[in-house]
Amino acid sequence: MKGSELRIEVVVVLVLGVLATASYCATVTYDHRALVIDGKRRVLVSGSIHYPRSTPDMWPDLIQKSKDGGLDVIETYVFWNFHEPVRGQYDFSGRKDLVKFVKIVAQAGLYVHLRIGPYVCAEWNYGGFPLWLHFIPGIQLRTDNEPFKAEMQRFTAKIVDMMKKEKLYASQGGPIILSQIENEYGNIDKAYGPAAQKYINWAASMAVALDTGVPWVMCQQDDAPASVISTCNGFYCDQWTPKLPDKRPKMWTENWSGWFLSFGGAVPQRPVEDLAFAVARFFQRGGTFQNYYMYHGGTNFGRSTGGPFIATSYDYDAPIDEYGLLRQPKWGHLKDVHKAIKLCEEAIVATDPKNVSVGGPNLEATVYKTGSVCAAFLANYDTKSDATVTFNGNSYHLPAWSVSILPDCKNVVLNTAKINSAAMIPSFMHQSLIDDVDSSEALGSGWSWINEPVGISKDDAFTRVGLLEQINTTADKSDYLWYSLSIDVTNSETFLQDGSQTVLHVESLGHALHAFINGKLAGSGTGNGNNAKVSVDIPVTFASGKNTIDLLSLTVGLQNYGAFFDKTGAGITGPVLLKGLKNGTTIDLSSQQWTYQIGLKGEDSLPSGSSSQWVSQPTLPKKQPLTWYKAKFNAPDGSNPVAIDFTGLGKGEAWVNGQSIGRYWPTNISPTSGCPDSCNYRGPYDSNKCRKNCGKPSQELYHVPRSWLKPNDNTLVLFEEIGGDPTQISLATRQIDSLCSHVSESHPSPVDMWSSDSKAGRKSGPVLSLECPFPNQVISSIKFASYGKPHGTCGSFSHGQCKSNRALSVVQKACVGSRTCSVEVSVNTFGDPCKGVAKSLAVEASCK
Repeated sequence: MKGSELRIEVVVVLVLGVLATASYCATVTYDHRALVIDGKRRVLVSGSIHYPRSTPDMWPDLIQKSKDGGLDVIETYVFWNFHEPVRGQYDFSGRKDLVKFVKIVAQAGLYVHLRIGPYVCAEWNYGGFPLWLHFIPGIQLRTDNEPFKAEMQRFTAKIVDMMKKEKLYASQGGPIILSQIENEYGNIDKAYGPAAQKYINWAASMAVALDTGVPWVMCQQDDAPASVISTCNGFYCDQWTPKLPDKRPKMWTENWSGWFLSFGGAVPQRPVEDLAFAVARFFQRGGTFQNYYMYHGGTNFGRSTGGPFIATSYDYDAPIDEYGLLRQPKWGHLKDVHKAIKLCEEAIVATDPKNVSVGGPNLEATVYKTGSVCAAFLANYDTKSDATVTFNGNSYHLPAWSVSILPDCKNVVLNTAKINSAAMIPSFMHQSLIDDVDSSEALGSGWSWINEPVGISKDDAFTRVGLLEQINTTADKSDYLWYSLSIDVTNSETFLQDGSQTVLHVESLGHALHAFINGKLAGSGTGNGNNAKVSVDIPVTFASGKNTIDLLSLTVGLQNYGAFFDKTGAGITGPVLLKGLKNGTTIDLSSQQWTYQIGLKGEDSLPSGSSSQWVSQPTLPKKQPLTWYKAKFNAPDGSNPVAIDFTGLGKGEAWVNGQSIGRYWPTNISPTSGCPDSCNYRGPYDSNKCRKNCGKPSQELYHVPRSWLKPNDNTLVLFEEIGGDPTQISLATRQIDSLCSHVSESHPSPVDMWSSDSKAGRKSGPVLSLECPFPNQVISSIKFASYGKPHGTCGSFSHGQCKSNRALSVVQKACVGSRTCSVEVSVNTFGDPCKGVAKSLAVEASCK
């Protein structure tokens, strides 16, 4: 080991692929090149799966698919407010069973990176902090503040002690090889002044003193103390170098596989060619640990979203989609990238990278060579032009924005821009929600309902002079806070008496509001992900005598990022004005005595659906705000993932058998522009590039985990906030309609063939492979097959002028009736329809 190496005693054993308690000692250390496990430097590929964003029934399959995709490590945050919603009252049951999640990872033979934080960001409500922290006297979060540090240490120690008790650290024979303290503090630490460095030094010392026996990391913290590893987060980290590079390895804790979805935003997607390019460049330039954020994004169930305005779906365009299905070709191509990099591992860990000139701009060749071991990476980071380079006396073609990987410094096993993995075209099959259900309710509609009262209806209402900030008032116990005021316009010389309208002006810190006059909805306003504040001018008409103004303010997830994010307010803080009165006067109502109610009357009893208050009458109220709806439904047949399509509704929250599937908001439409017809992967990616679904609802489909459903007699409860028609919603099951692949003659042969080819001293050609996604499926038909110069993309292929007449029959013979098939892409298979022209094979197939 290097003299600069930090040494930590660890116990690790691998028995039949399962990490278990050991009786012998090993070491986990790190030096300037890599983590060292059991005395051996390792190249490690990791992926984030957040246990609360899926269900325990999903965890084994998600983790197995991660392992099958070439991952070595599963990374997760620990969500403080999820486990300790009330100070001193912990919950580690169900989706909160962190120990079970870690043990399932261990059973799969994978390692764990436990990011305790306990600030997590993660587009999670309040950044993962429990809101009760906010009310501790004298507290200031994330700085050198004694009350905060005491709470942070208490929770961190609680989690560490839990892991130790279950013997889950590598030092005890468990899977946890890394832990993280704090999170991306370096992005915002300047705002906290000199206290920031004191806090970071304290956090590192506190964590290391907990004696986990494994290294701790701090991401995005270049000035982290030497006792912890500083790491990089971002779309690209190849250009990043850690401070103390002679002591710390180059580690990438968040490679953003896509981006999060916001209500009101288009759907982000990151092309796999670019993601693979970023991964290969990182390992080319000396990296040895890389983590995908996210590998499976999942779902923001309940009121867990942050933001504000983060959508319920946290799909993140990850290799495993929200529903737990493989996103192809992303998953498959990255699996090939991981295999290619692992073929280079012996060379990568043996020495430092050395750049070799190959001439030309935007080109870079990197060699890892020691003794007889040699691996090379050839990169073309030009955003437009392909290049041909000479390396070690051989010529190599490099598409723009791509990396070729040469495990023997001679033969290309993979180019990041050339995809061998088949794509899948997913869809949803819809069916009526209430088919085959006893429709005694509402005389055949299948729905019953309860009206949520407008304004004050609960016994715990209270009055205050002036307008109250919402989060300090509700402590986030509910999205909703009522502000109610009664005014008397009798004999007033100020108010208009002829029925003319005045204007109610309301200003709010966010995130949305509805104004009711005498029980009737008069107008609404909402912020957005860029600006949560709301300012509305609503024409209103008052009756003679007493009138009520009821303002319903609501939040859509609390702020989760930024310096002092915890101090970001919400709610109607004013002014609230009546404008356009007689003689042009304005009345400021802000300082009046307002009555307040936290939450809705129905929130405590109605989500379970068991209340006796539900109404069933011939006429179902529709397009009516503040309405609770209930229906019974049967689960769709089969095992495919299930969603509810909320088309027809406005905004609200939904529960299935008492479990909240999250906020729904299908009327929040994404911008009409900003979504290209096609996505060019070349060039640096950012979260606004390659978006889709412009001009459509940001989210219509909402995941319902299969484990939450019974075969029959399931209860769906909705709270509809702004008005809609519940009879329009439907069930949907996630399907895979087609498989597609397009492989050229210049593609490398499949990565799986590398070892056998190397031993036999041969070089195979490119192969197009297809595999149905589910074990009980076979390829039933070939929708399209063309060898020559086919055009288009998956789902819209077309023939070019150059085409082989044998393509369809050859592919049908090889594939129909089988779950998997492979076809060599060459003139030997299809003949030569156009001599001297570079050719490719495009295929689309159906599975049943």
